[in-house]
Amino acid sequence: MDLPDELMRAAKARAATRGESLKDLFERAVATEIGRSRPGRRVSFPLVGSDDPTVTQADIEAADALAQEADDLHQAFG
Repeated sequence: MDLPDELMRAAKARAATRGESLKDLFERAVATEIGRSRPGRRVSFPLVGSDDPTVTQADIEAADALAQEADDLHQAFG
């Protein structure tokens, strides 16, 4: 397969940002183009990185309070 340099660079960059191989990117792109789905790729955990993955009870309570406030505003103003 012979692709223009600019297209190959863009494909390599896209694969890198998705954390997948160039082969996987091409396989997915071709499968999408011809209308076939391919088996989902395996994911590893955690899906989102964090410098401090600790969640405290206070964090949970703060998130719950914000959600409740949003619900109250939604009910009040539709």
